[in-house]
Amino acid sequence: MRSKVLFCLLPIFIASCTKEVKTKDSLLEHLPPNPSLVLKITNLTNFKSELKNNSNLKSIEGFSNIKEVADKIQGLEHLTTDKTCVLALYEVGKDNHDYIMAAKKGSDLFNIDSVANKTVETLTYEGTNMTKYNLDGLEVYSLQKNNDILLSSSMMLMENLIRVSENTPVDPTLEKLYQASSLDKSATIFINPSGNTSWLALKEQDETMDNPFSSWISLDFTANSDEVNLNGVAMAPDSTKNFINLFKGTSPLANKTPSYAPLNAQAILSYTFDDYQVFTKNQNTYLDRVKKTDSLFNTIEEVGIIYLNNEKVVLLKSYGTESLYDYLDSRKTASQDYQGSEIIELEDPNIVEEGFTPLVKNFESNFCTIMENSFIFSEGKEALQTIISNHKSASSFDGDQGFKTAKASLANESSMLFVSNASGIDFFAQQELSPEVFENIKDNDFKEQIFASQMVMDNGFGHFNLLVSKIEKNKERNTVSPLFTLELNTDLATDPQFVKNHRTKQQEIVVQDQNNVLYLISTDGKVLWTKQLDGRIQGGIQQVDIYKNGKLQLAFTTNDQFLILDRNGDEVPPFKIDFEGGNLNPLAIFDYDGSRNYRFVITQGQKVYMYNNQGKIVRGFTFTDAPSNILDAPKHFRVGNKDYLVFKQDNGTLRILHRVGSDRIKVPEKIDFSNNEVFLYKNKFSVTNKTGVLHQIDTNGKLTATNFNLNPDHGFYATSNTLVFMDDNVLSIKGRKVELELGVYSKPKIFYIYDKIYVGVTDIQNHQIYLYDSQAEPIPNFPVFGSSLIDLTDMDNDRRLELVAKDQDNSLIVYKIN
Repeated sequence: MRSKVLFCLLPIFIASCTKEVKTKDSLLEHLPPNPSLVLKITNLTNFKSELKNNSNLKSIEGFSNIKEVADKIQGLEHLTTDKTCVLALYEVGKDNHDYIMAAKKGSDLFNIDSVANKTVETLTYEGTNMTKYNLDGLEVYSLQKNNDILLSSSMMLMENLIRVSENTPVDPTLEKLYQASSLDKSATIFINPSGNTSWLALKEQDETMDNPFSSWISLDFTANSDEVNLNGVAMAPDSTKNFINLFKGTSPLANKTPSYAPLNAQAILSYTFDDYQVFTKNQNTYLDRVKKTDSLFNTIEEVGIIYLNNEKVVLLKSYGTESLYDYLDSRKTASQDYQGSEIIELEDPNIVEEGFTPLVKNFESNFCTIMENSFIFSEGKEALQTIISNHKSASSFDGDQGFKTAKASLANESSMLFVSNASGIDFFAQQELSPEVFENIKDNDFKEQIFASQMVMDNGFGHFNLLVSKIEKNKERNTVSPLFTLELNTDLATDPQFVKNHRTKQQEIVVQDQNNVLYLISTDGKVLWTKQLDGRIQGGIQQVDIYKNGKLQLAFTTNDQFLILDRNGDEVPPFKIDFEGGNLNPLAIFDYDGSRNYRFVITQGQKVYMYNNQGKIVRGFTFTDAPSNILDAPKHFRVGNKDYLVFKQDNGTLRILHRVGSDRIKVPEKIDFSNNEVFLYKNKFSVTNKTGVLHQIDTNGKLTATNFNLNPDHGFYATSNTLVFMDDNVLSIKGRKVELELGVYSKPKIFYIYDKIYVGVTDIQNHQIYLYDSQAEPIPNFPVFGSSLIDLTDMDNDRRLELVAKDQDNSLIVYKIN
C-alpha cells in the first residue's frame, strides 16, 4: 500500500518542498550520499515565478512537514544566477532536514547587501575556510570547492564535505537521469523512493514496508497560476523488486475504471496490462514466490479501485467473461436483483486480493456484480447499488469536470492512473500520513483542485505525469472570469500589453516593473524571461519583422535608448542606440507599403532621427531638426495612395509631412494640444485642444473646429469611423453618452476584433474596468476589477477574448470573456 500512496500523493508533496534554487551542470559529485530529494534548477527566474504565483503551492506553505524545510531554504533567496544549480535535502536527525546547494562560482552570486540584520564570519575546519552568514537569524554556510560554491543550512553537513576531500561517486541511475533532464523546464526533481522519504511525512507503521515503488524518479517541474505539473520517468533495473516492474513487458491500455465509477466517487486508481501471463510472472518475482499461474484471470486486462464514501470497490475488466462468471456463480451464497442487475454474495472474500496483491490489499470481496465485460467487487452491498444506479443514469466519474480537467493533460492509455478530488486526498492523508499533516490537509480548502498521477510503462522504465490543477469551470456564455493573476518582484511601471508569439501564433504579455525589469509572460501566466533595462520604456512596445522571415522582435525606446529585442529577450544588433541627454518620446515605426522596410523614428526635444532596418540613419529624410520640441510619438497615416507623417510641436504647430520630410499640408492655426494623440477620423487628421475643441484638417488643408466643451484632462480616441471621448465620468461613443460612477478615469481605447468594436476605459481611483460596444451598450458582467488601461485580444485563438490590466500595484490580471 505504501508504494501506491507514494504514487498517489507525489503531486501534493514533491513540488511543495522546493522553495527556490538555481545554476549549472554536473554538480552532483559535490553531494553527500543518500539525499532525500535532489533538485536541479536550470532557470532561476522562471522557477521563482512559478513557485511564487502558483495557488496550490501557496496553500500548503504552512504544512508542518514543508514549513521546516521552506524556512531554512529562505536563506537562499539572495542567490542570483543564470546557470544551473543543484539543491539536495538530507535528514539530519529525526524529522529534521537540512540542505546543501551546489552552484557555479560567479560574481555577485550570493548578494546580501539588502539584509539589514546580518553577520559574516570566517570559520576554519581541518585547515579549510568556510563562511558563516547569519541573515536575520537564519544561518547559511558557504564553502568554495574548485570553481563551485557550496551552500548549506548545516554546519555538520559542511564538515562532512570537508572531511571527504574527493568527490562523492554519483549513483549511475541518478547521473543518467540528471544528464537527460529537460533544459526547457525551470527545474527537475529527483527522488529515490527506495531511500529516505521521511519528508513525505508518511505515518509510521509496524508492518513491513512494500518493496520500493522504483529506483530514481526524475520529474520536470512546470507550474502556472493554477496548475503544478511534474513530468518525467521512473527507473527500475530488472534486478530490483520495484513496484513498477509489475508492468514490465506489458503495454498500457485505455483506462475504463472512470466510466464505471460513480460521479461522486472520491478517487479512482487503475492498473492495466495487455498480457495477464506476463503480469503474473512479474507478480511472482515481486512477491518472491513460486506459484502456478491461475488461468481463472487469464482474460483480465485492468484492475481498478474506486474509492467511494471512504470504502473501496474493485473492478476487474475482462475481454472474456464466461469462465470467471461461471466460477463466481458456482461459489455464490446468495443473489438479489437491483435495478435489473444481479448482485451476488461470495463465499470467498479473499479471491481478488489473493489474485492481485499488491495492486489490491486489505480488501474483502464479499459482493460482486457484472456490468458489460467488467466484474465489480465490494465489501458492502450498498456500494454496488450506488455504482449500478449511477451507471444506469450515465452519471459516471469520467463526466466529472475535475476528471475532464485532469484528462486534458494525461495520455489516453496508461499502466497506472490515479485521479482524485479533495475528498479522496483527505481519505488518503488520514490513512497514510502523519496526524499533523492530515490536519493541515483537512484544514485547507482543496475543493477546486483535482489531483492526478499517471505512469506509462515502456521498455523497462515508466513515463510519469503528476498533476495538481484548479478544476476548469464549464464555460458559460456571457461570463467574465479571471484566467490568472501574476505577482511581479516589485510594482508595475508600465501597463501590461499583449504581443504575438510568432511560433505559437498566440499572444503573450509584456510589462515592466519599477526596477526597469522587462517581463515576457506566457498565456498560462508563467514568466518566460526577464530583461534588466537601463531605463523606463516610453509608451508601448511594438513588434517588427526586421529580417522578413516571420520572426517578430520587440521594439521600443526608454528614456535614453532605442532597443530591439528578439524572441528570447536578447538585443538585436545594432539596435541598442544611446541618446545623450535622454528625454526620448515613444518610438514611432512607419511601414509605408506594408513591405517591412521599416522606418524607426525617434524624437528627442527638437531632434528627429529616422533609422532603417540596418540601424542606419535615413539620409533622404530632411526633417531632422524641428523649430520647437516635438510632443509624443509621430504618426503615419495613409489616405488613398499618399503618406502623411504627423508631428505635434509644443509651440502649437501641427506638422503634416511627405515621406522625405517636407511639408505636405501646412496648418496655419496654432493648437493648444491636449494630452491625446492625433487620429485619422473620417479621412481627416483629428486632434483636440485643452478646451475640448476637436480640430480636423482634411487632405486639402481645410481646417474645421467643433467645440465639445470638454475638460482639459479629457480622453480622446478615434478610428476611421468611430469617435470616443471620456470627460469626467461621462463616456461618449459615436455621440451616445453613458454616465459612469464618479471616479478618475483613464483615456478610452478602441479595439476592433472579429468585426466588433470594443471601447475600454478604467476608473483608476476605484479600480473598475468598463467595456462597451460601438452602440455604447455595456459588455455583460462588466465592470471588473483592474487598475490600468487595458489591452484586449484573443490570446489563445479560441475566438473568445482575453483582457489584461494591472491588478494590485505589483501584479497583473488576465480575464477570459466568454
